[in-house]
Amino acid sequence: MKILYQGSEGAYSQLAALEAYPKATTLSCKTFEDCFQKCSNDQNLSTIIPVENSIAGRVADIQYLMNKYKLQIYAEHFHKVSHNLLALPGIKLNQIKSVRSHSQAISQCQKIINENNLEPIIAADTAGSAKYISKNLKKDEAAIASKLAAEIYSLNILINNVEDDKKNVTRFLLMGKKAEHPEYKNEKYITSCIFKVKDKPAALYKCLGGFATNNISLSKLESFSEHSSFEQYLFLCDIVGHIEDPKVQKSLEELGFHTVSLDILGVYQASPFRNI
Repeated sequence: MKILYQGSEGAYSQLAALEAYPKATTLSCKTFEDCFQKCSNDQNLSTIIPVENSIAGRVADIQYLMNKYKLQIYAEHFHKVSHNLLALPGIKLNQIKSVRSHSQAISQCQKIINENNLEPIIAADTAGSAKYISKNLKKDEAAIASKLAAEIYSLNILINNVEDDKKNVTRFLLMGKKAEHPEYKNEKYITSCIFKVKDKPAALYKCLGGFATNNISLSKLESFSEHSSFEQYLFLCDIVGHIEDPKVQKSLEELGFHTVSLDILGVYQASPFRNI
């Protein structure tokens, strides 16, 4: 199994992939779009993508890529994120003037940044920040990244677990080109879809009516605008249930009456992390 992830070696996406699939081969990509694009061209590839974090919220732009490429979701994985403050060997905390990392990591570690009056520097990814400091011998700069990144790039850990909230969890989705739905059994499932509402009054209210009537829960409903427009919105929706469940089918039929478009992005087992 080959899984693409965004970032340099040692990224949290790589850690999540290996945690969920220990025997997988992980391959690095520069950007999230690279991951989506390569998977859309090769059905033998999968990609693991972070979509939301318990502290910092949704990961920017992922919903647009999900809508653009329409990859199928195979599974979800919740990964406990433990951030670490990394620096060159021999460097002390009082020598550090700035800290480099991904925007999500920076936002999740505000306490340590503010307490030490560090200047945040936004970078493309966490592990790439560690790589940059190691390669460029930045003595007055630290990185927020994983323990694996510290090992790979020969950096010291100044402080362990610098995240503001120790219950820091990121939800990842494993996606690919093939449409693979698990057999409907007496288990917990999530059905994900993207829909565009009709441009009519109370359109969203009408879209959701079928779920209420059929007693179907939604674990996520997230809006995002179409590119270059603030007049038409799409919704990313996670439905608690399998698409073959008659109640889910009836809910989707009702949803279809009130939408311009409706795309099923996948049916997959709910993670044990969920309490549903």
